[in-house]
Amino acid sequence: MGGVSSEREVSLRSGQAVVEGLASADYAVTPVVLDRESVETLPPGIEAVFLALHGGTGENGGVQADLDRLGIPYTGAGAAASRLAMDKIATKRRLEACGVPTADYAVLGPGESRCPLALPVVVKPPREGSSVGISCVRQADEWAPALERARQHDAEVLVERYIPGREMTVGFVGDEVLPVIEIQLAHGWYDFNAKYVTGDTRYTFPDPVAEAALTGRCQALARATVEALGARGMGRVDFRVMDSGECFVL
Repeated sequence: MGGVSSEREVSLRSGQAVVEGLASADYAVTPVVLDRESVETLPPGIEAVFLALHGGTGENGGVQADLDRLGIPYTGAGAAASRLAMDKIATKRRLEACGVPTADYAVLGPGESRCPLALPVVVKPPREGSSVGISCVRQADEWAPALERARQHDAEVLVERYIPGREMTVGFVGDEVLPVIEIQLAHGWYDFNAKYVTGDTRYTFPDPVAEAALTGRCQALARATVEALGARGMGRVDFRVMDSGECFVL
């Protein structure tokens, strides 16, 4: 846990929760707080690593490759799948190639500053997590600050068409796709504060009978996404669902 990415504090909180959970299940746990980008050594006697790193090399395949080199098993996707999934641009291209629906998008390279899509749009640094650096742009005067915010994290910028509707997420563990969770916001949109700070975001289960068709579609697309990216172990797939029932992987 820890690491040196912009999500270090979130990782420390996640890691502590994992330590407490494993200890309560009578596992022998050795917390390791990472203060560099790579894993060169680990304390003796480590049999497996539960990765609670967020962002940076903890999610982009770097640490996974280090652990492969050390011959130590770990939770989550392997190095190649992690590298792919952490890059939103590469992920969207893979999903398109596999026929998985995702929001229309454009990529701005260094020096490009004109909004490439009709508003509203979502502006993202393509290789960050936890909604770091992301903005929802609804009016023209919001574009320049949003672009600057994203460019604080990456020279490239991903611009997506904003999908109105409901926010859903589907987790998976091993080969099992878990029930759909709806994310209900008290205000605004699902940014870093809504995820980790305000504490007023609600997480509910859609009615499994009344909304069986919708939840089935989300779960099927979650499985298709996992297969397209070559993920394994555990993870989560996020969606926007329009009033028409059309689902888009984020």
